[in-house]
Amino acid sequence: MPAKKRLACRDCLRVLNDKKTETCPSCGSASITDDWSGYIVIIHPQQSDVAKIMGINEPGQYALKVR
Repeated sequence: MPAKKRLACRDCLRVLNDKKTETCPSCGSASITDDWSGYIVIIHPQQSDVAKIMGINEPGQYALKVR
């Protein structure tokens, strides 16, 4: 069975679980795509070097590359 295709926000990189959404619930952007790759889960952004490099301030699921 193929994996469910999820969307990602081009602005904040957040991976979205709702395929029907038209705006990102995190940043409000309407720039959403299903063309992304890589996946990271940030639990404690204040303690994460990766989160700091990516500019992530909230826990959540994020795409590493969004086209």
